[in-house]
Amino acid sequence: MSHNDGCQSPPLPITFPLHGTRLIEASAGTGKTFTLAALYLRLVLGHGDDRAFHRPLLPPDILVVTFTEAATEELRERIRDRLADAARTFADPDATASDPVLSQLLADYAEPQARKQCAQRLDAAAQWMDEAAIYTIHGFCNRMLKQHAFDSGSLFSLELQEDASDDQLQAARDYWRNIINRFPVSAANQLQSEGLGNPDALLKQARPLLGLKEADPANLPDSVKEWLTQTDPQAELDRLARQQLAEALPDFLHWVRDAQENKWLNGNSYRAKSVPGMLKLLKRYAKGEGLRDKDYAVLFKFSEDGLKLTKAGQDHRPDFLFCKTLDRVLMGRENTRLPRTDLLAHVAAWIDRRVDQVRRQTATLGFDDMLTRLRDALEGSNGERLAAVIREQFPVALIDEFQDTDPVQYGIFSALYGNQPEIGWFMIGDPKQAIYAFRGADVFTYLKARTATEGNHYTLKKNFRSAHAMVSAVNELFTYSDQTFGDVFRMAKTGSPFPFDPVEAQGRKEQLEVDGQVKAGITLWVEDRDRAISAGQYRQQQADRCATEIAHLLNGAEKGDTGFRKDEQFRPLQPNDIAILVRDRTEAKAIRDALMERAVRSVYLSDQDSVFAQPEAIDLLLILHACANPESDSKVRSALASASLDIAYTELDAINQDEVRWERMVEQFHGYRHQWQQQGVLPMLRSLLMDFHVPVRLSQSLDGERALTNLLHLSELLQQMATQLDGEQALIRYLEETLEQQSNSSKESILRLESDDDRVKVITIHKSKGLEYPLVYLPFICSFRPADKSKPPLRFHDDDRLHVSLEPDAEDERKADEERLAEDMRLLYVALTRACHTCTLGIAPYVKGNGKTNQLEKSAIGRLLFGDGVENEKLTETLRPVISDSVSVIAPPQSNDLPYQPATRKLTLKPVQVPPRHQRQPWWIASYSALKQVQETLAPADPRSDQLAEQPDQDSMPEQEPLAGSIHAFPRGAAPGTLLHDVLEQAANQDFVATLASPAPFEQVVAEKLQARGWQDHAAVIEDWWKTALQTPLPLAADQVALSEMATYVAEMEFMLPANQVSVASLDQAIRDAIHPDLPRPRLEADTLNGMLKGFIDLVFEHRGKYYVLDYKSNWLGVDDTAYTTDAMTRAILDKRYEVQYVLYLLALHRLLKNRLGEDYNPNQHLGGAVYVFLRGMQGPAAGTVFDRPATELIERLDAMFGGEG
Repeated sequence: MSHNDGCQSPPLPITFPLHGTRLIEASAGTGKTFTLAALYLRLVLGHGDDRAFHRPLLPPDILVVTFTEAATEELRERIRDRLADAARTFADPDATASDPVLSQLLADYAEPQARKQCAQRLDAAAQWMDEAAIYTIHGFCNRMLKQHAFDSGSLFSLELQEDASDDQLQAARDYWRNIINRFPVSAANQLQSEGLGNPDALLKQARPLLGLKEADPANLPDSVKEWLTQTDPQAELDRLARQQLAEALPDFLHWVRDAQENKWLNGNSYRAKSVPGMLKLLKRYAKGEGLRDKDYAVLFKFSEDGLKLTKAGQDHRPDFLFCKTLDRVLMGRENTRLPRTDLLAHVAAWIDRRVDQVRRQTATLGFDDMLTRLRDALEGSNGERLAAVIREQFPVALIDEFQDTDPVQYGIFSALYGNQPEIGWFMIGDPKQAIYAFRGADVFTYLKARTATEGNHYTLKKNFRSAHAMVSAVNELFTYSDQTFGDVFRMAKTGSPFPFDPVEAQGRKEQLEVDGQVKAGITLWVEDRDRAISAGQYRQQQADRCATEIAHLLNGAEKGDTGFRKDEQFRPLQPNDIAILVRDRTEAKAIRDALMERAVRSVYLSDQDSVFAQPEAIDLLLILHACANPESDSKVRSALASASLDIAYTELDAINQDEVRWERMVEQFHGYRHQWQQQGVLPMLRSLLMDFHVPVRLSQSLDGERALTNLLHLSELLQQMATQLDGEQALIRYLEETLEQQSNSSKESILRLESDDDRVKVITIHKSKGLEYPLVYLPFICSFRPADKSKPPLRFHDDDRLHVSLEPDAEDERKADEERLAEDMRLLYVALTRACHTCTLGIAPYVKGNGKTNQLEKSAIGRLLFGDGVENEKLTETLRPVISDSVSVIAPPQSNDLPYQPATRKLTLKPVQVPPRHQRQPWWIASYSALKQVQETLAPADPRSDQLAEQPDQDSMPEQEPLAGSIHAFPRGAAPGTLLHDVLEQAANQDFVATLASPAPFEQVVAEKLQARGWQDHAAVIEDWWKTALQTPLPLAADQVALSEMATYVAEMEFMLPANQVSVASLDQAIRDAIHPDLPRPRLEADTLNGMLKGFIDLVFEHRGKYYVLDYKSNWLGVDDTAYTTDAMTRAILDKRYEVQYVLYLLALHRLLKNRLGEDYNPNQHLGGAVYVFLRGMQGPAAGTVFDRPATELIERLDAMFGGEG
């Protein structure tokens, strides 16, 4: 007995029995989720008399299973809203309901007291929905394994491993060591020749069979054992043939030359241009080199049986022993052919078992393990007890999207709820939408469940999604095909287990109008041709036509000619009303390119939306290569030519032709490398994008917003990964590998833009399932991907069981293609039913390749409309019977390049509101530069960037030319200053004394640094400078010391200084009062520091029991040494507020010494002071040095202040 809601009143959700095992089939748009929520509501109320469950339930009692996390959240919210709305309705004594389900429930609970109790129960259930048992199948299985660990034999704590590839590869290596290494050498050689010569290759070939349990892992298949016994004799025979050939090779080659000259050889088998290659192969065989299968087919032509001679050559047949032996070799190879499928089935079963063993030992599991372990537990000795416990916990289960289940999932629920009439197991789905075979979903499992529930089938018959014309069009096409060509959803062997049943239109009242005419539900653009059209031509032609039509409709909407009318209201068509459904990225690119040519913005939505699959990822790789290797002109040129930088070709040519501009560009990339090394990849890439005006350039292009978002997203992902990698090259390798693998984790999914919502949607048919769009286009619907035995594996079902063929024959190909076509038909149904108002399809005599006759019968739309075939020029004639008010058959529109021209919308902009100052984060990390002018942005978190503040000090006097050949003539600015810092830092790292003692290696390093930046002309100056710098005595309080005399020091010492609500004003005043109180300096902006101050001190050294901080300053104060007087350097320090910097450094050193020395620490004895060295003035009167020892009272006062005491 079957039931439906087509004519019944009350509706199916009210009459549906809430016990037993039952199946609801819900065609597209018929309210599947509405029905599921209504059943949930009834279960909470305990509604239905003899149709009711035996007791009311609450959310934790009702198991709801669906197949994605997003679906679980949507269901949870939909059910919560339904319960809350029903609770409000029942609480209102005067309430009525337009919802037929709720209306019937109000009638069934008419008494005021009953309604009050219903309201209370529904409200409690709505508030309890956070605890509702709504899970994905994996989430459910994982919970059951953990919650019922004793009964399931599982561990309480299991770690999830999302990626099984590492475990599987290790298992393949174990198989190689334990099994393959025991094979005879001859067998191993044959595996090598078959492409199975290592564990990686073995795993790759066996992967399609993983999880299928096609073999006993404990025993090698008999066919493999038999093969192993034959490989040694065959190898010996092969060795003999090679030896005989090697001995006779000169004579045989001489015979071949004579045969060619005298035309003894058959010309078709031994073409003149092919013979040299054949002889080369013979020589390789004689040398003992390994050959492939197809190579032996060539050798056969020189065996006694395979040699083909002309009539004239019959009397000159060669008498070589190896020709006879070669016949035996080739016959033996045929008899000792590797049982490839049997071996790989054993490999797969063995790997499955090993991975399971390892995971049980390490308390880990993968996604598939969640299902298989629960299934195995339910099938085990304690299975019935476990099932009873779970049934007690969840007496009712509703399985959503049941057409997407697989045998393991069905086995779990069958063990739990099968043959249990006192509980409830309700499956809801639509076999016509079973389109996920590539994910493991198995429509044959659905058919098995359909058979098991015979007599308890229910059908939803009213479509609430689409307009009447659209529903009628789908009904008419599928009914026409059913009646004309037979069962449209027929399956191999089983015929048509789910025939197409028309549904009633109960949905939208609005209509789509184009130029005052109501649009048909389905429009077929049909092109008759004398000759079939190839795939590439079809794709381009349909893309142009579709884009032309869309631009035309949108332009019509701007004039008020195209839109949606309901009663007297009219809404113009918008780009986001339109969806174009495609099969893959190739089709998506074709239509998006065509749309872009017509100024129509679009967005591509697919299941593989990884940002690493976008073209900007390739561009970013080119840019990173250039930034990491600026010495390589080719890498820099590749980066400059990338689409993301969008530099005009004329500009690129000008840069290449102008040597000065090119050198500047190379130097610019050197700067990017330095910034990358000092600050990280994200700041570097942001600087590069701004330097090349990328945001401005991209904002002027049609899809620039998407490109810029992808660039910024990729930059952030690379910054995250950089924390786990060592150096620039490691990050580049990571990006290269990711581009090859194109993984698609959630964090790599491309970021959606607000503007995406306003664009034409280009979406894969698979991803569109469950969605709806007012207008749908299927421009490439005639394309198909046939099963091909030359591209194994092929998948098909034998006796309702999945079979994976690794060595398919023609029959396997036929079976696989039958199933492919059946799934394509379901995919077509999904695509057509996404449309609310109209769907347009591009029909043409399509052929894969260059044949004259079309292959439409191999496509789903061709099978639907034309059955087993149609002549190229008779498509339109054949379709005359389907023409109706709902189905239109017309010639395709002529394509043109007219662009979409949306009306310009003027926006009135208000003045931007600028806050008086930046609101700093309540807790933050920054360097001392945060204590300067704090205006619009936070100070950089990387204190090394403080070096960049060391710009040349400007003098009020006219600037003179510095003396050539002196350090004062060395370039000024951030980059030169950084180089001077780096030189001394590197000297410190390899020891000052050692550097002076053996200067040659260090001189080479410095020369390379200068060469990289184009400053090689200053090499002699810098060499003299650094040697002087290491030996110049630096004045201290009552002593002096040179860098080369320091015995104990630490270069680039990092510190983190906690700041607990420190008033910057108080800090500033304390330092002003203690250090040169009579000298002016800029004030620090009032602020409060709360968090951490982070810094790197250039040098911390110990001298005669005292500890000092030393900082290098590359500031340019004048044209010669006389500019670097103590007064001038002091003014520079105060002007730049370096005294704040060295006081903070001394505070950090003070805290370190106090922690290390404990009670023995005495700041007056141990804290030496600060040494500031102006690197360009070290030959001046003060040795370029300013020394200061702030009072201990200041240091201790600041210590208390930073501790929150003042």
